[in-house]
Amino acid sequence: MLISSQSRVSLIGQFVTAAVLLTLVCTLALVDAAEEGLPTETPADATPPAAAEPESPEAMIQRKAGEAIKTVEDQASKVAKSVDETQQAKVAAENVLKPIYMVAESLSFPAFYWIAFTLFAAGAISFALQLVLGKLVVLSRMGFSLKEILSDLLGLVISLLGLVLTTQAATENSTFTTSASAVLSATAVGGVLGFFMYLWGQSQEIEAARGRSMTSNQQPPAAPGK
Repeated sequence: MLISSQSRVSLIGQFVTAAVLLTLVCTLALVDAAEEGLPTETPADATPPAAAEPESPEAMIQRKAGEAIKTVEDQASKVAKSVDETQQAKVAAENVLKPIYMVAESLSFPAFYWIAFTLFAAGAISFALQLVLGKLVVLSRMGFSLKEILSDLLGLVISLLGLVLTTQAATENSTFTTSASAVLSATAVGGVLGFFMYLWGQSQEIEAARGRSMTSNQQPPAAPGK
């Protein structure tokens, strides 16, 4: 098949154009590669990068504490997982929970949550007053006991947790929280009972502080050295 002269000129023009474009692309690629290989010169007045600031003792302590806490959490998670997979641990847990379930079934009467709410409210009010007012009264009489403070603090935490759990369980299993009269009456009775418990606990703590003071005063003086 013969190609006309006009078609031949068109093919030659396209070939020349493609060759020129290919040459231009290769030239630009070589120039970029050469520029990347050249070392970069730093100006004389350029400021060197600032060195990393040393870690402060507080930051180091926080970092170490965070690492220690994470390590303890990981170890506790591994231990808990291994215990959960042990058949003997499952049987032991069932033996612990079984009597609790039996007591819960025997206490499933309508007034249970009212009584539980009242008792936990009384405990929370009593221990809170003992931690604030009771300790001030004891300190005014030159008495102080760290054991009593920790004991009252533990009682307050247990009472508050019991109050929260009782309220949650009552919301799911009874109509106690939907009755305004039941909630208000339990709170009022718990408040009065907690106040009397506070007075009783304060009198016992004052007597204990007085006994410690008398014991310390009755101690014989130390014998003089020879």
